[in-house]
Amino acid sequence: MPQPDIFNLLSTSILRVPELRGADPAAAVRLAGLTNLNFRVTVASGTFVLRIPGAGTSEYIDRRAEEVAARSTAAAGVNAEVVFFDASDGLMVTRFVEGAVTMSPTAFRDLGAVARAGEVLRRLHREAAPFAIDFKLFPVIDDYKAMLNRRNAPMPCGWDDAREAIDATRAALARLRVPLVPSHCDPLCENFLDTGTRMYLIDFEYGGNNDPMWDLGDLSVEGDFDAAQDRALLRAYFGADPTPDAVGRVVAYKAMCDVLWALWGMVQHVDENPVEDFLAYANNRFARCHALMGGASYHDHLSAIGV
Repeated sequence: MPQPDIFNLLSTSILRVPELRGADPAAAVRLAGLTNLNFRVTVASGTFVLRIPGAGTSEYIDRRAEEVAARSTAAAGVNAEVVFFDASDGLMVTRFVEGAVTMSPTAFRDLGAVARAGEVLRRLHREAAPFAIDFKLFPVIDDYKAMLNRRNAPMPCGWDDAREAIDATRAALARLRVPLVPSHCDPLCENFLDTGTRMYLIDFEYGGNNDPMWDLGDLSVEGDFDAAQDRALLRAYFGADPTPDAVGRVVAYKAMCDVLWALWGMVQHVDENPVEDFLAYANNRFARCHALMGGASYHDHLSAIGV
């Protein structure tokens, strides 16, 4: 049974959901989650996942926009079925995906799983109805930099040495005139559920309309993909060998993904977030993107963007 305070929150939340009428809170199974509380709840009509939003998350997550994204992707067969969503605070219930395994970097060593991830991302980008908001990479990066500057906080180690490459990447991506499509924008491995024949993508808290290559680059970074995994991902996504432009965008976004989250990590460090060592987190992520941008082929990839 959950701890008393969590049990009381769970009980109250179950009462708000008509689809969970009659559920026994004591029988609910706690699932993984970094910022939210997630429970598997079974009633006569089936098994569901109850997501109780973490305290304070609505301050930085647009729950109305999340509902649009969650329902859009469920209708497209990408996300689990959404049976309840309260946009006032983000309480959500989805149907439990039977027989699915939560993915991890280790699980993604299976190239078949990588291919299924490419296929579900293609379905997301092509078949989901447009989301309510756009994801704007460089304004977010600028906001994090401004936060650090206001607090006289340091940038990640190596920032000054990498500024020229970051500026070159920004200029290359500014040339793009690609249509924005519904995108996950935070495709951690753990947001993929694999049945062995079909992949699902869940948790659209940060979803927005974006360049579709962001999701591919971001997943590659989060999954620590090697060259063979990247080839399998892109081949499955495109159904053919990707163009140099597409590869260039994926590589650029791999670097910018680490820039973004390195700055976010520095903000967490300055805010004294106790969850983990965010200074090490930020510096490690930035070291990885610095190494990528310093590679012999990086500027060739940038030159291919928009061509």
